[in-house]
Amino acid sequence: MTAGIDDRFVHPALFYRSDEDYLAALVPFVVDGLDLGQSVALAVPGRKLDLVRGALGGNARHVTLLDMAHEGRNPGRIIARVLRRFADRYRDRHVRIVGEPIWAGRSGVEYPACAQHEALINAAFAGRDVTILCPYDVSALDERALADARATHPVIWEDARRYASDRYAPEAVVARYNEPFPDTTTGAAVLVLESSADLGRARRLATGHARELGLADERVSDLELIVTELTTNSLRHTDGPCRLAVRREHDHLVCEVSDTGRLADPLAGRHPAEPGQPAGRGLLLVNDLADLVRVHRRADGTTVRALLRLDPVRGGT
Repeated sequence: MTAGIDDRFVHPALFYRSDEDYLAALVPFVVDGLDLGQSVALAVPGRKLDLVRGALGGNARHVTLLDMAHEGRNPGRIIARVLRRFADRYRDRHVRIVGEPIWAGRSGVEYPACAQHEALINAAFAGRDVTILCPYDVSALDERALADARATHPVIWEDARRYASDRYAPEAVVARYNEPFPDTTTGAAVLVLESSADLGRARRLATGHARELGLADERVSDLELIVTELTTNSLRHTDGPCRLAVRREHDHLVCEVSDTGRLADPLAGRHPAEPGQPAGRGLLLVNDLADLVRVHRRADGTTVRALLRLDPVRGGT
């Protein structure tokens, strides 16, 4: 038995080079699943979604179709809000999902979170009766992305071959992209919170600075919730104060909270909330609201960054 191919949970990387390759692999994968009575979802970015939908014809109405460019704009929300949301709906049968979180249009800021997401899928679905097939465009992605794909997927599908990856090491990818963030003090609005009595000041500081930077009005309320959740979690789960910094970084507003606590679970914020669950929803909500979330686990604490895209017209230079 080839490692990773006949297990209950299967997580292959599909290496393709053209639209023809893409359809030649995905259409049979989807149709075969439907013929076996399996539930099938397809979460791929915009143009690819239209491409596969057209090739599926009438079969498309039996498939859950999602635009990954929207649903997975923050890679930190994909496991809970895309993959688990679909898989948990059909626990009585095998589930097939096509998920393409990495494509050539992803920015350098987003990529580390994408690679960590692909690595964490393995822990999130261990033992589940699920196949998650992740396409990679060999003609458009760089060597780093393809090397990381071999490290985050136990199985590679390439041309007519299916083989075990000899570079599979997902924990190493999570560790590699546990990167320190750029300094946030220059040009930032900064506040050190000592207790919950400082939460109101934190929200006012963040939302006021965000409006000055041109954050759209409808996103200011999202930022207010993000600040509340991140700072409340820090104050509740650590012994010391936390530091809030809000600033502009290129085309994003960055909300960063640092503390002395250790966020031990690498899947924190990616576990779906269970009914009646009183805690553990804070980072999950932040992942839902932000356009990108990054976590840096340090020896002396944790820093969480939530990014919200700024309106280029309102945001100025």
